[in-house]
Amino acid sequence: MQTDDFDYPLPSELIAQAPADRRDHSRLMVVNRATREVQHAHFRDLPDFLPQSQVFRNNACVFRARLPAKRPTGGAVECLLLHPAQLSWEFWCLLRPGRRLPEGATFGVDGVFTAEVLEKRLDGENRVRFTPLAGQDSVTAIAESAGNLPLPPYIEQARRESDSARDWSALDLERYQTVYADPRQKVAAAAPTAGLHFTPELMAKLATAGTHFHNVTLHVGLDTFRPISVDRIEDHVIHREFYELPATTRAAADAPGLPRVAVGTTSLRALEDYARKRTAAQGPFSAEADIFVYPPADFAVVNHLITNFHLPRSTLLCLVSAFLTPNQLEGIKWLKELYQEAISLRYRFYSYGDAMLLL
Repeated sequence: MQTDDFDYPLPSELIAQAPADRRDHSRLMVVNRATREVQHAHFRDLPDFLPQSQVFRNNACVFRARLPAKRPTGGAVECLLLHPAQLSWEFWCLLRPGRRLPEGATFGVDGVFTAEVLEKRLDGENRVRFTPLAGQDSVTAIAESAGNLPLPPYIEQARRESDSARDWSALDLERYQTVYADPRQKVAAAAPTAGLHFTPELMAKLATAGTHFHNVTLHVGLDTFRPISVDRIEDHVIHREFYELPATTRAAADAPGLPRVAVGTTSLRALEDYARKRTAAQGPFSAEADIFVYPPADFAVVNHLITNFHLPRSTLLCLVSAFLTPNQLEGIKWLKELYQEAISLRYRFYSYGDAMLLL
């Protein structure tokens, strides 16, 4: 299967640079997979379309994973924290400029931390050991004291290129985070963006109508959003992301009855990975999601999906194509048609953009 099959042209002005005025005022494309009917609404209308269901949402909290620092020579360094290594105080990171930071190179922020590059991988990840200088108890605590939110590059670049002098920091701190993110779970290097549309009022309305919410914690990494660089989909090596299912979430995923809805591809990935690894043992479940979902995949847990509009040539586009028509290849062509309709109707794309509901 060619990676080019998952490409599509997108006008740059449709890449959302800021969220909707209200979270649930974003637009919603509703796709009935059985009838092929497509409707256009707003996210606040979700209760009109979503049946009583079990809704699984990723409660991972985005932390300030982008660390600006300096080398001993004074040169600027940008360190993006991705996920912990095996030893305490070590993290896998992306570094810029990577070629000027070989193994053994050091960088830091005066009075906050020092860091040393221990290992470099061919995929661009670097294992870095941090030393706190201000009493922090973890690398995440260092990031929270000295880092910035890891906004997607296409947002940051467009803002730099605009003539606006606006300070976006306060808005991003509030809106590049779900309202149900658990501050005890500061494990996400990127937001689970399908959940950005929910408000407490909307969730209360859904709950009153018989919807039950269940938390999944998947440690979102940036590999999720990277374009596939190989020519064949089958040759792509999927990233691994750690996830946890509380006992109640696991029971809901196993139980028959109400339809199961995944809020976002991260929740779906965790649930479908769990379905392939679950055991008879009871209680919480944790594992590394290494599942790569692309057509003609089948789905063992998830019946409906809420998702945003995704980057071309991404693993997320593969996943949504597969979900549109399980066990078939037709979803690739159909998704392109749906995206073209969204483009013609001026839907907003990517992290701060609009949403789809796939029934």
